[in-house]
Amino acid sequence: MTTLHETIIPTKRVRRITVLISGSGSNLQALLDASNTPSLPNSQITHVLSSRSNAYGLTRAKTHTPPIPTSVCALKTFQNRNPGSTREDYDCEVARQIIESKPDLVVLAGWMHILSDKFLRILNGEIPPPGAPALPPPKVDSLPSGTEAIPSMKNLSLDDKEKPTSSSQEGDRLEKKEVEGKEETKEANKKTVELPSPPPTQQFPIPIINLHPALPGAFDGANAIGRAFDAFNNGEIEHTGVMVHRVVAEVDRGEPLIVRKVEIKKGDKLEDLEGRIHEVEHQIIVEGAKMVLEELDKEGRP
Repeated sequence: MTTLHETIIPTKRVRRITVLISGSGSNLQALLDASNTPSLPNSQITHVLSSRSNAYGLTRAKTHTPPIPTSVCALKTFQNRNPGSTREDYDCEVARQIIESKPDLVVLAGWMHILSDKFLRILNGEIPPPGAPALPPPKVDSLPSGTEAIPSMKNLSLDDKEKPTSSSQEGDRLEKKEVEGKEETKEANKKTVELPSPPPTQQFPIPIINLHPALPGAFDGANAIGRAFDAFNNGEIEHTGVMVHRVVAEVDRGEPLIVRKVEIKKGDKLEDLEGRIHEVEHQIIVEGAKMVLEELDKEGRP
């Protein structure tokens, strides 16, 4: 006879993923689209951290449903606001912001900085993160050059002030109000979809994976696609690839989790190869995240 204990299936906590980006965020978009679907079940992107304030990936996160919290930690800005700080100090600040987001998994999806050993030690739980740094907002003593102050209504002539509206203008006003009302409803609906709650306590080590557009041991570091393209044209290789790997101190040398070969065709332009690689990237970054989250479940991590 089946007991009550045997029939109850405990509800899994939705896993939280923090994604680090530096650019357009197409790989971030693949993760956003896959979250809480069979491709990446029981998971949600809960924070996006960018090394650039103008990265389009931030817009992808903010306009997602629900909107994803974002932050920016730019190296030069950090060093300018913290005189005497080092590159390692910057990495520690990135680690601090990651831990504040309370993730189960960190995914580097086009993050353009090499992370130091101290960063990894913080995310492994070996040493504590630093306290909040001195990052005051820039002082605004005056309006930016080329910006005009908003004039007072008292100083405007009748021609500058709002004039009586015609019936057509009134219709436009009502239509605008209706559109604004729909937008407010849309925003309210977004807010009703909540992000998953964090774990009671942060679990360590926090797994970190990276997407790299090359095969293991080939073309480590920056411009991997361009170097592979040149190597093919020089007759040195017949194909290239993409991998998702664990992050270690040695650049792109962590344990490969998923590896895919990518064909280079005779007559290809560089952009042809880039497009082919990006298609594979969008697939395996999701597969890699799913693999690591399944490992956490098997470990029984809360």
